Amino acid sequence: MLHSPELLLPDDRTPDRLRSPWRGQLDLTYAHQNGETRPIHVQTQAPLRVQRPHYPEGRLTCYSTVVHTAGGIVGGDELVHNIHLQPRSQVLITTPAATKVYRSAGPVCQQTTTIQLDSESYVEWLPQETIVFNAAKYHQKLRINLESGASALMWEITRFGRTARGECFDVGDWRSDVEVWQGSRPLLIDRQHLPGNTEILESPHGLNGSPVVGTLAWVGVDLSDDLLLELRCALQESGLPAMNVGLTRGLKGVICRYRGSSSQEARRGFVALWRSIRQFRDGKVPPLPRLWY
Repeated sequence: MLHSPELLLPDDRTPDRLRSPWRGQLDLTYAHQNGETRPIHVQTQAPLRVQRPHYPEGRLTCYSTVVHTAGGIVGGDELVHNIHLQPRSQVLITTPAATKVYRSAGPVCQQTTTIQLDSESYVEWLPQETIVFNAAKYHQKLRINLESGASALMWEITRFGRTARGECFDVGDWRSDVEVWQGSRPLLIDRQHLPGNTEILESPHGLNGSPVVGTLAWVGVDLSDDLLLELRCALQESGLPAMNVGLTRGLKGVICRYRGSSSQEARRGFVALWRSIRQFRDGKVPPLPRLWY
């Protein structure tokens, strides 16, 4: 059987002009009952699904893994996560592997995540890295709404281009919009935009030749000077080069930025911060989720 050359794509999925876009949705609600956090409502639409919850730290903190069964995101795809934590719930949400965003013939792919945190609840939104292929067009949005006493820890790590293949992100478009609100008060508004452009990639005011960026934010807490110092020490002890990372106090919390050449390096620093934050919150260091090995 003969195939058209343009259909033989060893590195990418079928071109978006030849397929119908995915409209995936995930609705999750968690409740804290009798010392246990558990999902009480789970509804999914392909290609999104969620694995069974697990409890490596005990029943108080529920670990959930969100899976994208199609293997990657293509132009025109729209993925929606709606997550609700009822009072005193504690949840860690991650992904089983890196998210791949493939090149687009024109349409933009979007992922929108909304997390509602009721009073005294706590969420950790910790997906594994996103790999944005050259010529991809991707817009991700994250909005977190906090009620009294609630807090959120989140990170995103993004690699531009498959650098192991010598690919750079010189064509395409990437946007990231993150908002955290407490009632009508904005605690964090973070908007990033990177058009695929060699000059921006190499500029010291852009990526300075670094293909990986990352942001970690812990929001909804009153941060003491001593705790800020502890977090900076944990980051230093993780071995990240000082020129690749920075940590500063936010309006109500802390934010860390990474710019460098290694997603593993970024995650090592972020994991060190996560463990230090958990030591402060819970009085103990959590085990690494098995999917992160």
